[in-house]
Amino acid sequence: MRRCSRLLAAAALAFHLCGSYAVNVSLPITSPSGTQPLARTLVSFSIEQDRWPDWSGVDSRNEFTHSALTALQELTGEPPKIRIGADSEDHTFWSPTVTINEDEFPPANTITPYPEATHITVGDAYYQLSRFLPRGTHVTWGINFGADNVTNAVNMAKAIVRAFQTAAVKASGVILDLVEVGNEADLYSNNGLRPRNFTVNDYVPDWISIAGPAVEAAGINGPDGPVTVQGAAFAGQGFTPTEIFNLGILDSAPGKAITQISQHRYSAAFCQGGDFPLTSFLNKQYIRGNLSVFEADIAETHSRGLTYVLGETNSIACHGAPGVSNTAGAALWTIDYTLQAATLGIKELFFHEGVGYKYNFIQPVSLNRSTIDGSPLDPPSPPHIQPPFYAALVVNTAIGGTGASRLVELAVGDANVSGYAVFEAGLLVRAVFVNLHAWLASSTGARPAVHVDLDFALGGGATRGELDAFWGREATARRLVIGHADDVANLTWAGQSYENGGVAPTGRVAAERIKLSEGFDIRSTEAVLVDFVTL
Repeated sequence: MRRCSRLLAAAALAFHLCGSYAVNVSLPITSPSGTQPLARTLVSFSIEQDRWPDWSGVDSRNEFTHSALTALQELTGEPPKIRIGADSEDHTFWSPTVTINEDEFPPANTITPYPEATHITVGDAYYQLSRFLPRGTHVTWGINFGADNVTNAVNMAKAIVRAFQTAAVKASGVILDLVEVGNEADLYSNNGLRPRNFTVNDYVPDWISIAGPAVEAAGINGPDGPVTVQGAAFAGQGFTPTEIFNLGILDSAPGKAITQISQHRYSAAFCQGGDFPLTSFLNKQYIRGNLSVFEADIAETHSRGLTYVLGETNSIACHGAPGVSNTAGAALWTIDYTLQAATLGIKELFFHEGVGYKYNFIQPVSLNRSTIDGSPLDPPSPPHIQPPFYAALVVNTAIGGTGASRLVELAVGDANVSGYAVFEAGLLVRAVFVNLHAWLASSTGARPAVHVDLDFALGGGATRGELDAFWGREATARRLVIGHADDVANLTWAGQSYENGGVAPTGRVAAERIKLSEGFDIRSTEAVLVDFVTL
């Protein structure tokens, strides 16, 4: 097969009697220049603020949420970070007479079966629910900037800090990292929270006027304290980090406490409905184009010694699109999107979640109406994970538990196949390959596959003897197996299913031995993780 696949590569991947396409992929066995660090919390979550108690639990922890987050923690040694905020962040008001929360929701409709609340009133106990997250979770809490109300922003900031000073939250080991003042202010001129002519030049002094008293009330004095400030949180390129840096935001009192810059990204929007073909969404070039727009801001943010994250992201805005965001194909998109972001210097991606949203990794409570069209569900749908959760399992397995892994993208000469290599202590330990070619329920004929031949390269510091030794080795491959890209269930990761009513995997672990000298096949709509250490 090896000789045959080399002939195919020379023939520009033409389909041949060998029965599959083939590519040669050069893999350095020692870490090359240009690798990026992989945070254990690369896959993190943004939670819509209105129904936060559903996620956390009220009288006791939500066991489903806790189990799902713990399953991801077990792979890297650290639970995903959690940001609580988003659209409802700018519709939240603190009250001394409310214990937890009182929400006002608009009517549901077929496009938005689970709309955000238009008004949320919260009390101190609302923030104290943070104690139900897994021990060691780092949290970012959002503060209302949209209302342009200093008193409310100060009250929210004080309530957040008070919550993390209570004995119960301290005992939980959950840590307040950051406060974020305002969500997607670059959209305020469109959503009525500011005048139509609101610009970035207006934003900076306006933000300082609200964030300044709130940050002071929270006892945040600069970038060195246990709690600091997350800046920007912009929806797109309407306002940019570079613009607000140039306008002097970092010289202000609250701006001096900014240690992390957040931008938001979705690949499209379903706010008014529409048709989004899954086949066009699963596109390697499209994924890269959606992220490369941030490169200048990432570089500028890093040049100022600040961390850069996608503080809210997911597939398609306005809770996702049916037939895309809730499908197995979205899991493959998530793997490639997340690892590609990491290669650009994005530390973490906070995938947005809300109760009943189509793009959720986790549905944390029972749902009595369809997430797709709002039709009644009888019986209700119990808590469950959705296909993108499998992507988090793959990514976290690739990251590993050392806290010191680094990533580089591999050159793969196929428009549908992406590849990434992971290094620890300077040595190649794992590689991930994703075949984004959509094999659909309507597809006919034989399911295509790509044969991957691995050509190991010296990289930095490797010897010829070390390189030659790789050819005689075996490695372990684990697969994300998917029936069809448009399936909404029945995925398996390394032979196991997480769709069992809980989050504990069922089924026997399936790992296959591969000879590195012979390569391996990866079918359309499949991901493979190759482990060069666990033999």
